[in-house]
Amino acid sequence: MSVEGRKIERQIRRYEFPLLLGLVITWMALWREFSLFTFIGGVVVAFVVMRVFYLPPVELAGRFNLWWCLRYVGYFFSQVAIASLEVAWIAVRPKPVPLRSIIAVRLRTNSDFIVTLVGLTISLIPGSFIVDVDRENQVLFLHVLNTPDQEAVEKMRREVAHIERLLIRTLGSREEVKLVG
Repeated sequence: MSVEGRKIERQIRRYEFPLLLGLVITWMALWREFSLFTFIGGVVVAFVVMRVFYLPPVELAGRFNLWWCLRYVGYFFSQVAIASLEVAWIAVRPKPVPLRSIIAVRLRTNSDFIVTLVGLTISLIPGSFIVDVDRENQVLFLHVLNTPDQEAVEKMRREVAHIERLLIRTLGSREEVKLVG
């Protein structure tokens, strides 16, 4: 194998390590046992899964900002609490179900990883979830509960932009961080 081929193979292995680790942890959690035997079994199963169901490597920016991660986590949990109360109130109040909307939100990032995290975050906050993703145009399509007017729609777009900004500042490349300011 050529020197260039070995470099590429090392890069692929480096990107596969987080996937391998995640699969092994999942395997051990499924068995509810954290022992050497389940670890070895998890490694074997993870290698088989990684070879049979090949996925292209997800490129990470290689940076992590703890301060922005803490801000993201705090924002996420506060939004989950607030949205849970709002959805619970909508469920028990005597009025009819409020208007719902499908909203298109254009993202600024090109990172598949960050787009996925934004989508997961939105879907985990009660009252909204991702319906579709247009990767070519960087657009998320969301189904949002309780959008009686244009102001509610714009508020949701601002919330998605804020989540994207927090995630970019936490995990994004330096170029993306400059983009979001």
